[in-house]
Amino acid sequence: MELVRDILLSIERNDDLNGTGWYQFNEPGELGVSECSYERFAYTMKLLADAGFLQAKDDMRMPLVAGLTWEGHEFLDTVRDPEIWRKTKERAKGVASVGIGFLWEIAKAETRLKLGLP
Repeated sequence: MELVRDILLSIERNDDLNGTGWYQFNEPGELGVSECSYERFAYTMKLLADAGFLQAKDDMRMPLVAGLTWEGHEFLDTVRDPEIWRKTKERAKGVASVGIGFLWEIAKAETRLKLGLP
């Protein structure tokens, strides 16, 4: 899940990925994500596209990406705060397998706690 957050943050920071053109990454380092293999990077990019977090077109190797979708921005805004992200991962640590939707719900709950909301 750390890779998911890193990719989304990197896409958001990239001025070229503003929804006006398509880009295909040939290696993770082009997006500033260099601590994973190309295969893992490509697989995660495809999962993010399938989840509706990326404006993307399918390709055989790596999706063409134009930017984040509304949902991608919403997820990222929920997990952007490093303290919220740390607490989210901590709460999910006891579960063997956690999906991105479940992590998102934990992050929302942590945000509500931080804001003092029910």
